[in-house]
Amino acid sequence: MKRSFLRLAAPFAVAALALTACSGGGDGGSDNGGSEAGGTNYVVANNSEPQNLLIPTNINETGGGKVADLIFAGLVYYDAEGAVHNDLAASIETEDSQLYTITLNEGETFSDGSPLTAKNFVDAWNQGVRESHLSSYFFEPIKGYPEGGEPGDDFEALEGLKVVDDLTFTVELSQPEADFPLRLGYSAFYPLHEDGIGNEAFGEAPIGNGPYMLESADDWKHNESMILKVNPEYDGPRKAQNDGIEFKFYAQQDAAYNDLLAGNLDVLDAVPDSAFSTFETELGDRAVNQPSAIFQSFTIPARLAHFEGEEGILRKQALSLAINRQEITDTIFQGTRTPAHDFTSPVIDGYDENVPGNEILEYNPEKAKELWAKADEISPWDGQFKIAYNADGGHQAWVDATVNSIKNTLGIDAVGDPYPDFKSLRDEITNRRIESAFRTGWQADYPGLGNFLAPLYATGAGSNDGDYSNAEVDELFKQAAAADSVEESTKIYLKAQEVLFKDLPAIPLWYANVTGGSADTVENVEFGWNSVPLYYEITKK
Repeated sequence: MKRSFLRLAAPFAVAALALTACSGGGDGGSDNGGSEAGGTNYVVANNSEPQNLLIPTNINETGGGKVADLIFAGLVYYDAEGAVHNDLAASIETEDSQLYTITLNEGETFSDGSPLTAKNFVDAWNQGVRESHLSSYFFEPIKGYPEGGEPGDDFEALEGLKVVDDLTFTVELSQPEADFPLRLGYSAFYPLHEDGIGNEAFGEAPIGNGPYMLESADDWKHNESMILKVNPEYDGPRKAQNDGIEFKFYAQQDAAYNDLLAGNLDVLDAVPDSAFSTFETELGDRAVNQPSAIFQSFTIPARLAHFEGEEGILRKQALSLAINRQEITDTIFQGTRTPAHDFTSPVIDGYDENVPGNEILEYNPEKAKELWAKADEISPWDGQFKIAYNADGGHQAWVDATVNSIKNTLGIDAVGDPYPDFKSLRDEITNRRIESAFRTGWQADYPGLGNFLAPLYATGAGSNDGDYSNAEVDELFKQAAAADSVEESTKIYLKAQEVLFKDLPAIPLWYANVTGGSADTVENVEFGWNSVPLYYEITKK
């Protein structure tokens, strides 16, 4: 979540309400750019209701992220393989990896035709920090970021952000970070129209600058659907090859898959577990089953009884050893998941499956019982162990299998705790109201090893849902960020993972393939390195 150059090269080898028929039949499909066609034959795809209104700095989940990446454009973007290319940026330059000069292309505009300037970036980033938005942590490297991430009443702007002129701004970091430009394709770094500054309601139908636009608030029917129309003002590298995107929000993945088979859905990026054994046969060459940058886990908040201090570490280690990951991935996921060996992803350069301490992820019932008994000597266990999950995400089968493995190994009462939808679960987690373990996961924001670590486990990080804090880990993250090369930072991130394997701020489970597919109603369907379809490339037949 990057680099010093005019044109960014690939810095890494990149080895989440059943509805009825689609809205096709308007002016017909367009294979040469929806902005010219102006049709209503949209590409229909699945999604989940965004947790929050669409202010880029306040988005840290996939439902809102997929939308933001279409209605906004950033300085750079990532292609299918995770390589970085300029979008709004004409150049990103530095001599010391600490002071970056960013120059925009001439003539960039928002969807309402108003000019897009350097100030739109600087104001958006400052607002994210000032209002403690969910993704504000990504601005932590910039000079002047508030101590502990909490801006005081007198905070106005980051010292390290300066507007030079309409097309130029500078970013001064607190320390050299050679990979800073790599992060700039993430949604937190998008610009914001001046109407969105100090106006959260703007996110109901934001004026964006990407290949698509949310034309009005009426196009977002909460908990049902959202229609994105082609933005005729966008002339960048991700130009739409269709009339628009209609996202349908599904309460159950099975319903989405059945709609795909019936031709009522064009693209699906999450096959339900009930179809893992059949979808490749049923979809044929339209099926997708490929590695992606997705890590899955569950997190136990440090504040819960029995999970603090030494007792908590012993119990988390015992729980991890009590899970038969290989059996669950074989039985439930049938070749679409791989047991985790670390906290990152095998498709990211620098991945190492032999991090010292990762034996805690191996199924070892005897050791699990031993550690649980040691924890009981500190404070005897009582109550029920729950893993909360969102019922609209296809998680019940693996959660049930996981808690059964724990129950059978440790002899405790362990159950799954379903929430009706992703938003309701995330709201409880974000507001720190949840009183149980809960499913977590990470779909990479940018193709870098550190993206799987610092945003989730640094003290005060925006996605640190368990409120984990370890000064040694924080220091290692800082050292990795300041390393002279990606190779050097990788070594430091591996050291940080050794500590994480002792503390288990989250319990790693498995890496996910993207399992999806398309109907015979569309062509040119490609899934990216982060498991998200490149919607703008899809054409209707």
